[in-house]
Amino acid sequence: MNISADSLTTDCAQERNGPQHIAIIMDGNGRWAEERGLPRVEGHRRGAKAVRNAIEGAVKCGVGYLTIYAFSTENWNRSSAEVSDLMGLLRFYLQNEIKTLHKEKIRLKIIGDRSRLDADIQKMITTAEDKTADNERMTLIIALNYGARDELVNAFKIIAGSIEAGRLKSSDVTEQLITDHLYTARLPDPDMVIRTSGEKRVSNFLLWQIAYSELLFLDVFWPDFSEDHIQQAVNEYMSRNRRFGGRPGK
Repeated sequence: MNISADSLTTDCAQERNGPQHIAIIMDGNGRWAEERGLPRVEGHRRGAKAVRNAIEGAVKCGVGYLTIYAFSTENWNRSSAEVSDLMGLLRFYLQNEIKTLHKEKIRLKIIGDRSRLDADIQKMITTAEDKTADNERMTLIIALNYGARDELVNAFKIIAGSIEAGRLKSSDVTEQLITDHLYTARLPDPDMVIRTSGEKRVSNFLLWQIAYSELLFLDVFWPDFSEDHIQQAVNEYMSRNRRFGGRPGK
């Protein structure tokens, strides 16, 4: 991954009203592999390469935040072999890609429940986040062992504990207070959510944060995702009238 200012496409470089935060549900790795008679892990390997395409496309289009849904709380229900393969790919990514992200001035943030991850992965995550903490070109957010319902339950438990301890009153509970207790606190909500593979659902992903996000469903398996798909998403976003519950044109 090498993203220079000279590599910016004309459309993206001149776009100032595009989405600042794009979130992606990366779907279709397994089906991509099965269609080619390959093991599912090969689909995941190719999917990891597609992440680079998404990052490069997002940077070129001036996207400030890119969130990718890498591993959900429900993914633990997959076979132990597949989960092991996914964790191995995560280790490889954290060991081999962080230097490049840092060189390209990209900040890494991991959201989700880290407690179930192996200790070495937790340590690599902390090291990667610390190394890239001051980078400002773009923030890459990886949702790892993440589930939106789990996130909300965790936030409500913390808030309820503060009420029980007398630090808060029930009347203090607001949308902003809940937002401040989510994994995504201090991050802007996504402007657009992309899901690949043709499936049309959000699968327990950022349920609170995407209340007013634009949704885009692409009939492409994740391993085939390219920079052009980011440009397509930006163009689609620009063509929509975002009203946030208001009247058209207001």
